[in-house]
Amino acid sequence: MSPHAKPEVGKLEPEEIPECPHCGKPEPLCVCSDIAPIDNRIELLILQHPQEQDRALGTARLTALHFQNAALKIGLSWPSLSKVLGRSVDPQRWAILYLGSAKVEDLATDSEVVAIDRKGAIEDGQRSILNDIEGVILLDGTWSQAKALWWRNAWMLKCRRIILGPARPSLYGKLRKEPRGDGLSTLEAAALVLSRLEKRPEIETALTASFEKQLARFREVQATMPELAPKPRKRDYRRPANRRGKSALAKS
Repeated sequence: MSPHAKPEVGKLEPEEIPECPHCGKPEPLCVCSDIAPIDNRIELLILQHPQEQDRALGTARLTALHFQNAALKIGLSWPSLSKVLGRSVDPQRWAILYLGSAKVEDLATDSEVVAIDRKGAIEDGQRSILNDIEGVILLDGTWSQAKALWWRNAWMLKCRRIILGPARPSLYGKLRKEPRGDGLSTLEAAALVLSRLEKRPEIETALTASFEKQLARFREVQATMPELAPKPRKRDYRRPANRRGKSALAKS
């Protein structure tokens, strides 16, 4: 091999593979070049745990790129929602995708986006509550990482709580096992909640198309570039489903 020849991409170490400056993914997996940002009315805020490092299959940055009115913040804690956003806001007009044990399938509703109270029951006046939402917060990371963000930011208790009841399982399929049947990627969750709250199905269509493209690209390169495959996630024994003789997490 000539001393001036470039090594094959497939022979590089994962950290040596160039990444897209926009989506942060290794260049062979980048699908963000064709994204046309959506002018969304409801703001999207993604809070990512700093140890979430799934460059191959993660969707947080890709999700934020899809919207003109979106922000991705990486960290563990912030004094308030206003501090995160850099301006004064009313947290009561913001909703957070709640990570507790409440499931839409257990509630008397066929809605895919539901506002719940601290006991996990359906809030009265659903239409009024959902119509009043100015922004949505998504927590990005593993189950335990997302829960860490929840417990370290007491101001989240002031936000509305919403849960999702997707009509279909995550497109991740066998590529990534979700901790529960209604678990979605950050991109899928954003697609579902914003398309329903804004009553714009084209939002879900656009994001789903990007996600399908991302997964297809991953499958294409997986065989020739195994170094891009994410490391298996360790079993999280802090999650109730993985503990024997323990009750579900108490609702705060």
